[in-house]
Amino acid sequence: MAEPARRSPAAARGAIVLAIDVGTTGAKTCLYRIGDKLESLGSALAEYPLLTPPGGGAEQRADDWWSAICRSTKRILKQTGTAAADVAGIAFCCQMQGSIFVDCDGAALRNPMIYMDARATKQIEDALYTGPLRIEKINAFKLLPSLWITGGMAATAKDPLWKYHWVRENEPAVFGAAYKWLDVKDYLAARCTGQFAMTQDSANITFVYDTRPGKLGWSRELCALFGVNRDHLPPVIKSTDRVGELAAGAARELGLREGTPVFGGGGDVSCISLGAGCTRTHDTHIYVGTSGWVVANVEKRMVDIGNFIASILGAIPGRYNYVAEQETSGLCLAWVRDHLALDEIGVYLDGRGGPKNRGDRPLYELLNETVEQTPPGAGGVIFTPWLHGNRAPREDPFVRAMFFNVGLNTGKRMLVRAVLEGVAYHKRWMLEAMEKRIPRQSKLRFVGGGAKSEVWCQIMADVTGRTIETIENPQDAGAVGAAMIAGVGMGAIPSFAAAHSFVPLKKSYEPRGEFRALYDRGFAVFQKLYQQNKKLFWAMNRD
Repeated sequence: MAEPARRSPAAARGAIVLAIDVGTTGAKTCLYRIGDKLESLGSALAEYPLLTPPGGGAEQRADDWWSAICRSTKRILKQTGTAAADVAGIAFCCQMQGSIFVDCDGAALRNPMIYMDARATKQIEDALYTGPLRIEKINAFKLLPSLWITGGMAATAKDPLWKYHWVRENEPAVFGAAYKWLDVKDYLAARCTGQFAMTQDSANITFVYDTRPGKLGWSRELCALFGVNRDHLPPVIKSTDRVGELAAGAARELGLREGTPVFGGGGDVSCISLGAGCTRTHDTHIYVGTSGWVVANVEKRMVDIGNFIASILGAIPGRYNYVAEQETSGLCLAWVRDHLALDEIGVYLDGRGGPKNRGDRPLYELLNETVEQTPPGAGGVIFTPWLHGNRAPREDPFVRAMFFNVGLNTGKRMLVRAVLEGVAYHKRWMLEAMEKRIPRQSKLRFVGGGAKSEVWCQIMADVTGRTIETIENPQDAGAVGAAMIAGVGMGAIPSFAAAHSFVPLKKSYEPRGEFRALYDRGFAVFQKLYQQNKKLFWAMNRD
């Protein structure tokens, strides 16, 4: 296991760290100076495409990730006038549940299958949905050992374990050439350093890693039970451990100094929890990015099979993140932009794409203004934000989005508002399911790109009935968390407990009592829409 690289607090005071946030649509490189708080020096974004092979596939090209990171890193160094020698450490925050097979040189053997990839339905069905004794349709002789050892279960076709077997069965040449099996962050750290390692959060979501206190490590029993070659599994490290130093070739491509320490970092869930300022037990945050979730910090392993919620090891030692995931969240607003707003002027109908701005104002700003001018309740229209299936609290790859209760008086503005309210309804659904196991939280942090919208913040408060708190630059919460990890790893921040003060509150939104009955009624209907339509979704989308 790699050892932490630490400097004295005095030596680390004023250190500059590079935090690289690799998401579904782009890589953002952020620079922070560590003092009494994290000072943002700037950020740069480089985008890349999402590939969707038939059968529910979702892939990206590893070289696209790397190219984007190199472009954004060079750009932010130039923009801020920061010398490569001034960067004291690097940490990644990346999308999770990826599956990257690499050779012994660290080269990706095929396009990485990302968290949205749902092709492994046959693999999970063959492995789990058979046998004489089943619990919630899962083979009890596989479910119970998994719950006991890992605290959870690879219970969806989108989990890395089943992507592993999809490649084994469908691409035997790739599988046979594989040296290691990595998540996104761990692949990029290996490309930087030449060293293979996986942080505890990503190891946890393979569900062949023993997460019991005092027993952390790859489980021989589960690897045998689920057919995983232990030689494919890299060493597991903590978020603050040093993977290695930036190798000469990688340093040259990134425009950085050879030998710069690269820390373990974390997946998006782990880093965003830190970046939201949620470092205490039961602190809870809502995230709206491309995907979305509700996450609470807990001190022990927890699982709710019926609601598809489970805990994974977080970036803070001895702490777990209790996670309820939503497949498409902020992506719903992007869909509105592309297919309700821009289609009106025909720019998508002829295949030319559309502008992100209209006149001198960003289109998202105009959309938010439109929502604010539309009365709460969206004229009785309810939107279900399931554009690519769903996870918690009902895992279902066949479910899809819909507008319910559209009438003659329904206008496009009501549809746009219904989308924001629908995402908030789903967050409330997950939140209330989580609070069957944790104390009710009266205040929630809201982060991600969605939290930049004041009207969405107010909708979230009104729909959930909670005080919603926001932070500066909520879209950069993951990068802030990665910077904290680097800061703790190098000794510039004394502890994660101390890091809480690095994320001050910006603004609070109180729920408005006059809309409580309206949203309670809408939420009750929202929950029933899934149950009453799930067979129809299956009939339409099972092939």
